[in-house]
Amino acid sequence: MSTTLVLGASANTSRYSNMAMRSLLKHGHPIYAVGKTGGEVEGVQIEKTINQGWSVDTVTLYLNPLHQQAYYQQIIQLKPRRVIFNPGTENPEFYDILSKEGIEIVNACTLVMLSVNNY
Repeated sequence: MSTTLVLGASANTSRYSNMAMRSLLKHGHPIYAVGKTGGEVEGVQIEKTINQGWSVDTVTLYLNPLHQQAYYQQIIQLKPRRVIFNPGTENPEFYDILSKEGIEIVNACTLVMLSVNNY
């Protein structure tokens, strides 16, 4: 299975990023996690920065558009196949940047995609 980067990850179990991390793992998807406070979820360390050595197929965003800006270039350098914009993360400015790089844009909920086997 291809690896997913959860950006905006949280160790707080009430956060959607945390639910997505647990669901991705349950469905057998390897993950990397990056969040501002660090921590750990089901044995996965939440890093505070993106490691450019990671091989990532999908980035799933849990950051509002203003906080995404700091990650634009880092995400592009990872060369993911797609970026999933979960509800509340929609960002037309970033769509344009990703499109020019040939990266697929998906406006969807990672949790729903997993629950209907459409991930």
